[in-house]
Parts: sequence; C-alpha cells; structure tokens
Amino acid sequence: MEQYTVEQAAALLGLHVKTVRNYVRDGRLPAVRVGKRYRIAKDDLAAFAGLPVGAPAAPRRAEVSSIVQIDGITRPDMDRVSTMVLASLAGRPHGLRVEFAYDEERAHLKVIVLGGLEESAQVLRIVDALVRD
Repeated sequence: MEQYTVEQAAALLGLHVKTVRNYVRDGRLPAVRVGKRYRIAKDDLAAFAGLPVGAPAAPRRAEVSSIVQIDGITRPDMDRVSTMVLASLAGRPHGLRVEFAYDEERAHLKVIVLGGLEESAQVLRIVDALVRD
C-alpha cells in the first residue's frame, strides 16, 4: 500500500504542511503515526480530496460536432468536394466520421463532421480549401 508523508500530501493537495497536519490531528484525514511522523494512505488521501478511490482517472477526450453549410453549390461541385474529403480520410483513425447531405433544389450541401479536435480541424481546412477554389 502506497503511503505519503504529511509533506508529500501537502504538496499533492496544494496545501500548507501545517494545514494537512491539523486535518490529521482533527481526524478529518486518516493517518497512521509512525514514530514522530504521520503516514497517509494513498486511498485515504484520494477520498479526502474527493477523487475516486482505487480507480485511475479517466483520460480526457474532447470531440467536435460541426455542420458546415455550403450554399450555391452545383451537383458536380458537391461530388468533387465529397470525393476529395473522403479521399483525404483514407487511412485516418476510425474515430472520425464525416457525412454529406445535399439538397439539389436549394443547391446547398451540409458537411457533418464528428470526431477529435485535430482530425475535425483538418477536415474543415480541406473543406475550406475546396470551397475557395
């Protein structure tokens, strides 16, 4: 079982050593006395800090959901944009999803992009470059 000294616990919590020592003496933070020093169990420190005990923290993940609407686009131009975007995605991670919805009557295309931040940004840059042509 991993244990911390009062000094280590204070550093991890961002508190002054005296504050942590007072928490231990008041019984708010469980600790074991070893000689003249206290030892605080990792799980007790995590519980005190409000973290899940024994469970590793879940990695953070950010995702983008975006819809790009392109007005005044003809069917051949829509085919070119969708083909180029899909071709650029070949061999990319599977966490990215791109869909197209074309309304021929109104001559507008919607590009729906779902995925990670950097991958989505790359798709949006490609769409931007294709639309500017």
